[in-house]
Amino acid sequence: MSSSPYIFEATMENFQQQVMDASASTPILVDVWADWCAPCKQLMPLLEKLADEYQGGFLLAKVNADEQQQLTASLGVRSLPTVILVKDGQAVDGFNGALPESEIRKVLDKHVEAPEEDPYEKAHRLWEAGDTEGALAVLSEMNQKDPENLKVLIDLAQLKAEMGDLETAEQVLNSLPPEEKLQHQAKQLAARVKFLKQSAELTPQAELEETLAQDPNNPDALHQLALHFVLQENNADAMELLIRLMRADSKYKDEVAKTTLLELFDKLGNNNPDVRPYRRKLYTLMH
Repeated sequence: MSSSPYIFEATMENFQQQVMDASASTPILVDVWADWCAPCKQLMPLLEKLADEYQGGFLLAKVNADEQQQLTASLGVRSLPTVILVKDGQAVDGFNGALPESEIRKVLDKHVEAPEEDPYEKAHRLWEAGDTEGALAVLSEMNQKDPENLKVLIDLAQLKAEMGDLETAEQVLNSLPPEEKLQHQAKQLAARVKFLKQSAELTPQAELEETLAQDPNNPDALHQLALHFVLQENNADAMELLIRLMRADSKYKDEVAKTTLLELFDKLGNNNPDVRPYRRKLYTLMH
């Protein structure tokens, strides 16, 4: 039984009063579920989360189909999970199956007044859902209202880089105070922007692999293939190639292998499981 004030168990005995009658003042979302139903178990945590987030904008009534067979039948339920939105004593909307959170929100927002959402959280929710334009609009508005908010600035730069606008991302990073440029997220992003800028000049991966098959210590091929792997998030193989390059020609392009390794360490952070062993390998080669 949930401890949330916005969630309750609906039964045949309380359904009329707590769902049908109560829906005159507050929309009620009825979730018909069963313990053996896997999609029900996927859906329920989302509904519970939304009920708490909307803070009473709607109430969540949970109907256990096995325990409330008469109620389930009276609701005309043919598959589980079934979700019914009741408002003013009428079923006004609903859906079957485990929808993603974004789709559930669309159903709710047609009938329920959404709570005021923190703009920073909204930007990241849109970003994670793939709506980069929406996230950019929210972050840009936040930046206009508070240009000194460095967290928003770094997020703007990161989003711009993700959208392919590397020039703007670099400008934002360069505008940061010196002490902020040393923060992990800023260093990580600066390294990523640099790798992305280099990617436009890379020889196709297949050609590089063919070159290395014929000449395993070719420094150009080792370096460029390592950059391909970085952009593919194949970081361990990238670091291995850069170590090979240091062994083959440590002075190549002003020690670019060492520089690239250090930038990659910054990009990944010390908690990445591949960073520590390759730091040791780099240290061994340098000493």
